[in-house]
Amino acid sequence: MSERAAESPEPSHGLTLVTAQGKPFRFDPGALCLELLTTGGPGAFARWEVLHEPADLIAWAARSRLPDGLDLTVSAEELRRARALRDALFLFTADRAHGRPPRGTHLDAVNAAAAAPPLVARMTPDGRHAWAPGATGTGLLSTVARDAVALFTGPYAGRVRECGAHDCRLLFVDTSRPGRRRWCAMEHCGNRHKVRAHRARRAPATP
Repeated sequence: MSERAAESPEPSHGLTLVTAQGKPFRFDPGALCLELLTTGGPGAFARWEVLHEPADLIAWAARSRLPDGLDLTVSAEELRRARALRDALFLFTADRAHGRPPRGTHLDAVNAAAAAPPLVARMTPDGRHAWAPGATGTGLLSTVARDAVALFTGPYAGRVRECGAHDCRLLFVDTSRPGRRRWCAMEHCGNRHKVRAHRARRAPATP
């Protein structure tokens, strides 16, 4: 995986990621819980780690598809648990994308996080979305884990996929009506595939 989260959110769902060559592109994984997977991961993916301190998790929440206005406090222990949940969810999602049965330790990690009280949303008198005060990292992780439960028990559970490029491990859920999404983003891996296919067609035939 050669992409990580960039700064500055866009108003639409999805994140701006940056390739190893420094080229930005938009990636919409389709769910809040899958957005967390762009912050690093287990094993070889640890080199992409961006959650180094509590402020980094707060910054991720601001970039995510959560509505604006969340006044979040995160402790060092909550940051540690965020990385642990992300790593378990990363492996759980990859297993589901490839049709492998879930491992109990990963399922337990998601369920344990989901058991805590989530972030509390409320409505203002003028009809705007707002957050209840006192938001914590624990509440954020519960909200992410509950999103994962909803995704993997819902109608799109069978559409969780890994990008079709051989060198990309980004995970997403295909919520499109046709259900034929193959790439993390057409402007990135989709275009790379098209270029390779075009070059292959133009290459001289081997005698």
